[in-house]
Amino acid sequence: MPDFLALIRRGIRLPPAGWVLAAMLAFYVLAGLFGRDPWKGEDAIHIGAAWHMLSYADWLSPDLAGRPFHEPPLYYWSAALTGKVFGWLLPMHEAMRLASGLWLTLALMGLYYAGRELYGQESAAASPLLLAGSAGLLFHAHDAQPMLVALAAYGGSIGALAAMERRPRLSGIFYGLSLAGCLLGAGLAPVLPLLAILPLAWWLAPDRPKALQTLGIALAIAALLSLPWPALLLALEPARFHGWLATELAPLKTPFSFSGAGRFLSMLPWFAFPAIPLAGWTLWTRRASLGAKPQLLPLALFFITLLMLALAYRPREIPALLLLPPLALLATPGALTLRRGAANAFDWFAMMTFSVFVALVWLCWSAMALGWPEKLAKRVVILRPGFVGHFEILALLVGLAATLWWIWLIVTAPRSPYRSLTHWTMGFTALWLLATTLILPWFDYGKSYRPVAQAIARSLPDKHGCVAERGLSDTQRASLAYFVEIEPLLLETSAGQKCNWLLVSGTNRQELAAPDGSWNKVWEGSRPSERKEKMRLFKR
Repeated sequence: MPDFLALIRRGIRLPPAGWVLAAMLAFYVLAGLFGRDPWKGEDAIHIGAAWHMLSYADWLSPDLAGRPFHEPPLYYWSAALTGKVFGWLLPMHEAMRLASGLWLTLALMGLYYAGRELYGQESAAASPLLLAGSAGLLFHAHDAQPMLVALAAYGGSIGALAAMERRPRLSGIFYGLSLAGCLLGAGLAPVLPLLAILPLAWWLAPDRPKALQTLGIALAIAALLSLPWPALLLALEPARFHGWLATELAPLKTPFSFSGAGRFLSMLPWFAFPAIPLAGWTLWTRRASLGAKPQLLPLALFFITLLMLALAYRPREIPALLLLPPLALLATPGALTLRRGAANAFDWFAMMTFSVFVALVWLCWSAMALGWPEKLAKRVVILRPGFVGHFEILALLVGLAATLWWIWLIVTAPRSPYRSLTHWTMGFTALWLLATTLILPWFDYGKSYRPVAQAIARSLPDKHGCVAERGLSDTQRASLAYFVEIEPLLLETSAGQKCNWLLVSGTNRQELAAPDGSWNKVWEGSRPSERKEKMRLFKR
């Protein structure tokens, strides 16, 4: 007990290391994975695909609500396995979402070792803290998201290339694993920057013959691990193989767009904050040695990845995640060499910003659960019609613990170059944990298709036969399959034409209309917060 009280008074040591750093990053990884349904968008789609793989034991390639889903399988394998292992303890979608936590952990570990190799032991903790503190990652790191496999591969690749001089064989093994994981988890396009950086890594190596041997080991391992799956798919299901290959090659056939690169860059001021300004500070302070490995390796990977994104992806947040690992690594020296005034300003900004938002979350919880203040409570219901807030003691206890921890961190953190970065990343984490516990029911009520799927299931008789669909999105089909095990058929197919039930989705009368006069409307509805999108169920 005296030792514990001494720890409470002293606070954590900076720079964080060992179990302290592991606990801080575990806090970040786990916050937000639990307590919610699959949400509209990517989360529901990928959980639906993993659920189908596990439920039907179709491990060769993913399906989405009974139809081929031309995606590489690694994320879905991992999500199905975590669902199998932890499904008895957690709701199945939460157990499957643990796979995202696994891949995110690997990405953070890879950056830690890369930072240690390039900048030294004292700087190593800053690299994963910068990645975790990036605003763009927080909003996708806790969803079911295959791009997290590529994020882990990028972290592992940078770590392996950074350690190639000191541990050549081990680096070759980890680099090969990263290449194979990226191909099997995120597809062909994200692998291209990891391959394009090979000549630079070889050129920067002091012992180039040994480096060539290391890279040869990596390529051999990558080929050995990644080629069996497409070969097996081609042998057993050639139509699916050609569908997957066409999906992978289609983005690479589009012309390069400078405007696409500009749009990705325009996201970074908020998406990669605070890594992007700190990376700029690193380039300025180390401008005389930009050709050295610690600067050139992450900088080159950043620009090669940017070119790949402009070629293969529409400007969206999810592919932009691949820009974060090289930026976080490049920002590591800058974060720890800020001038005293800038470091203090960053520290105060982090403490004040997240303290204000923590207070706002508590105010919103009070309106939602206690009905005070009244005006805000009424606004809560207006934005989510039909929502009724409840007082939950577990959410209150978790919220109080997170708030007290945040206050303790502010009061006790010692002066250190790590202080501002620690306050930023842990403040972000504490805020996210509060939001996903105290006011999560309000978000979940508007983002989940569970009420819609259950209402449709109640409107169907027990032995209803097949259900056709027109206009349903991937999210809607995945949610129907996961929540009520309904996998509708396309109306345009011969099998769909034989169905006596039809489910349509749209935003106007024409899209929601029945195909002809032989159909009667049985049900109509939408998600509680949805004002445009509606769904209708018809019976022939």
